[in-house]
Amino acid sequence: QVQFVESGGGLVQPGGSLRLSCSASGSTRPIHTMAWYRQPPEKQRELVAWRNSYGLTSYADSAKGRFTISRGNAGNTVYLQMNALTPEDTAVYYCNVIPNSNSWGQGTQVTVSS
Repeated sequence: QVQFVESGGGLVQPGGSLRLSCSASGSTRPIHTMAWYRQPPEKQRELVAWRNSYGLTSYADSAKGRFTISRGNAGNTVYLQMNALTPEDTAVYYCNVIPNSNSWGQGTQVTVSS
């Protein structure tokens, strides 16, 4: 099954930016849709954005206008450029394919705080 390694998180001040990266491995066929999810403290995991191999994207309302999802040329990497971060963006960020692989990565922690 597909496995994921996320990176790029960290501590950033409100209004700052971060770029998250994710690499997928173990897929036996080309990956069509990759997505970013996040899980804020004591909350459920939620979908942030997805992008398919045709370039079609979709964003959660909270991410629209601030976040940009992109894919690497090889098709097994996905990035999330996050701008104008607020404390409400604090969460562990995960990537996955859609439909989801059962094997989630460890995620990358994003903390927005002054």
